[in-house]
Amino acid sequence: MSTALLTDHYELTMLRAALKSGAAYRRATFEVFARSLPAGRRYGVVAGTGRLLAALADFRFGPEELSLLTGSGVVDAATADWLASYRFSGDIRGFAEGEPFLPGTPVLVVEGPFAECVLLETLTLSVLNHDSAVAAAGARMVQAAGGRPLIEMGSRRTHEEAAVAAARAAYLVGFAATSNLEAARRWAVPSSGTAAHAFTLAHPTEREAFDAQVDTLGVDTTLLVDTYDVEAGIAAAVAAAGPGLGAIRIDSGDPAAGVRAARAQLDALGATETRIIVTGDLDEHSIARLAGVPAAGYGVGTSLVTGSGAPTAGFVYKLVEIDGRPVAKTSIGKSTRGGRKDVLRRHDAGGVAVVDLVLPAGERPGGAASRGQSVDGLAPAALDGPAEQAHPVGGSLAGPGRDRPLLVELMRDGAVVDPTATGPVGLRRARDHHRAAVADLPQRARDVAFGHPCLPVITSVPHP
Repeated sequence: MSTALLTDHYELTMLRAALKSGAAYRRATFEVFARSLPAGRRYGVVAGTGRLLAALADFRFGPEELSLLTGSGVVDAATADWLASYRFSGDIRGFAEGEPFLPGTPVLVVEGPFAECVLLETLTLSVLNHDSAVAAAGARMVQAAGGRPLIEMGSRRTHEEAAVAAARAAYLVGFAATSNLEAARRWAVPSSGTAAHAFTLAHPTEREAFDAQVDTLGVDTTLLVDTYDVEAGIAAAVAAAGPGLGAIRIDSGDPAAGVRAARAQLDALGATETRIIVTGDLDEHSIARLAGVPAAGYGVGTSLVTGSGAPTAGFVYKLVEIDGRPVAKTSIGKSTRGGRKDVLRRHDAGGVAVVDLVLPAGERPGGAASRGQSVDGLAPAALDGPAEQAHPVGGSLAGPGRDRPLLVELMRDGAVVDPTATGPVGLRRARDHHRAAVADLPQRARDVAFGHPCLPVITSVPHP
């Protein structure tokens, strides 16, 4: 199915006028960046890149799309002729999927003829804003869980296609499994699920429901024990499965008190190895509060798929260069910095990230960035150090200190550089990259309490 109409009307309006003015064929550079993080967040996470690259391959205007556009007067015949042969022929660089990002750093760079690039704004932002919002929330939940597994179970709380994308983003940042079977099919995300309260209510007694589930799925299953009374439910669960019962799930009440009481009861019944899974409107803060109780894992739904209060990453798509000339907005509160840029992440001798550097494309530290410009009062010169070996996550030495270039080549001349990036293999590679990149952030990045971005951003590109 074509993705070409997953866009805004005004992109076709601009195209139509640009074809007439001649601007359509000028070489353009667009950047995707967030002006800020949601309040209190330490970092964001780039997610959705693999989905976006796949969607760009299907960004085509066939007879059906062109008939709609011409019939409704959105485009004229000349524009329709141009769209009929549309193929993005440019280049795209971006942060590796799973990479943490900070405000003001371009996470995606789209270069090519103006007309080709301008059409991609809405699709690009739609994918990256949604998936990165879910990934950022999910990453905080993973940090709060402290190594305990998390299951994504938010499908019924969002649009059906958004549910698949959310499951993908959650797995990328470290969730162990999803309840969504389409995500399992499309992205090879492990799936998990047992029974809901309806299953218990459909049987004459709770014990009969548990007997049926154990007879079907074995004693290692997870029994939902809070349909009526948790204490009675646990007793019935152990009676049905014996002390080898795999797990119980608690979906209501005070989770901390409920888990402690459940653990004591299970141990008293001899079910010392039975795990306790907690679900029910959890977010990163409630998960963090459960750090001291003997829960074995968590299931998260609504808060995850809605970005835990921040349903968009706040990305914008802005033109920064035309025919090699920097261009920028100067409007109050929404100004931009013109020109193509590179982004480096600097690490100390121990491999811990200390700052992100935004430089004019092709420039390296020792140029403008070390001549006294600073952000947030941090002097760039103080960050310079002896050259070190390449960063273990990837990238190459790019100047003084341990510098890792963050913008990597994703598309060249309209073709995806690594076709595996758009499928399950790419998702697993992004998951590994995310784990390694987050491990290199300073310790404060892993705190889910309200705070400032975990790294400063030093930019040597002047405002207009």
